[in-house]
Amino acid sequence: MCPLEAITHLADVGAAQEAATRVMLSDEALMLQFHAGSQQSLEELFARYRDPLYGFFRRRLRDKERANDLSQETWIAVMKGVERYQPRALFRTYLYGIALKILAGDRRKSAKHEPVIGTAEIPVLDASDSHHHIREALDKLDATDREVIMLREYEQLSYAEIAALLHIPVNTVRSRLFRARLALKSLLEPGSEQRPASRR
Repeated sequence: MCPLEAITHLADVGAAQEAATRVMLSDEALMLQFHAGSQQSLEELFARYRDPLYGFFRRRLRDKERANDLSQETWIAVMKGVERYQPRALFRTYLYGIALKILAGDRRKSAKHEPVIGTAEIPVLDASDSHHHIREALDKLDATDREVIMLREYEQLSYAEIAALLHIPVNTVRSRLFRARLALKSLLEPGSEQRPASRR
């Protein structure tokens, strides 16, 4: 191997090692590095959470463009708030917390044009007919029960993360999740009249 090839090889190895290090770093470490000025750390976080964050909004909104816009707004909020970031919780909890606030704000703005309760905000889980009943059943759950089960089943968050996001005790998360699952099972049984779940 000639000297030039050796230098190129070492550079390639170094770049690969740097990339591997970024992949192994926790989300929280990447966010702290972004705080310190590393644009690559933000790019790595974006690569990890771009699709999950878009999916978060897409499952809760009918409009693809709206879901995409709110996803972008969330990333902008992450960038603007980096100076205030403290790794007291997992980054994904921090990210979805911002997403929930942006979603709530968007729904308040849309309240003049769309009904607060009804088919306008049936979560979009899949475009196929096979998921039509799931969308309808979810829409009939209590709003908090619906959010609890979606955060657990689709965002794969822990009970503690859900509790932090929704500002409710962990035991309440457990009870609401249990109730939501029972209600969904009942609503999805053959012959169900899709009655609304109890909203206590």
